[in-house]
Amino acid sequence: MHLQVNPGNGVTVSEALEQHLRHELDRLERRFGDRITRIEAHFADVNGPKGGINKQCKLEARPRGLDPLAAEHMSDDIYDAVAGAAQRLEKVLDKRFGQLDNRD
Repeated sequence: MHLQVNPGNGVTVSEALEQHLRHELDRLERRFGDRITRIEAHFADVNGPKGGINKQCKLEARPRGLDPLAAEHMSDDIYDAVAGAAQRLEKVLDKRFGQLDNRD
């Protein structure tokens, strides 16, 4: 699975943040394996310097042979946003792959 990181407005993707992202996505890679070819991570600081719950992480999974699936999460902390988006993406993938597996 390839990971593409796209930094956005007001968010610097440090080495620590990228390691945290990879750690959160390891579970998805172990669970879904070759069914996912790539995951794109998009970051944004939605409200800029105003503060508040404005750090956004959007994860887009590219399942083999299917349309992309996405999940996002917002938090006041970018690391929490990553963890929340990864959990949501796992649920989205689980639902989609479950539907496909049950058709057989």
